[in-house]
Amino acid sequence: MIGTAYAMAPGGGGQAGGASGMLGLLPFVLMFLVLYFLLIFPQQRKQKKHMELLANLKKGDRVVTSGGIHGSIVGFKDRLVVLKVDEKVKIEVEKSCISAIKGSEAS
Repeated sequence: MIGTAYAMAPGGGGQAGGASGMLGLLPFVLMFLVLYFLLIFPQQRKQKKHMELLANLKKGDRVVTSGGIHGSIVGFKDRLVVLKVDEKVKIEVEKSCISAIKGSEAS
């Protein structure tokens, strides 16, 4: 009776189907590829673009911080940027908080 059950099983008895194991992984591979191209790849491009923006900062650039503060760069300290936001008001912000360059004072 048990021999008959093995004979009727898909895959021809005791053989482990190598191709069927690969087909079982195919949906996971496809899901990873979709997630990579929809989530991971665009985020890496955005991060690279932001790092280039930070590397190209110079005195006189008008910038916007991630908190929405607008100002002009008047100096740099280690990881900080000194912004002039009004006539007699200067603040220090983290360099990584700069989100956009709006131009330069000379423009």
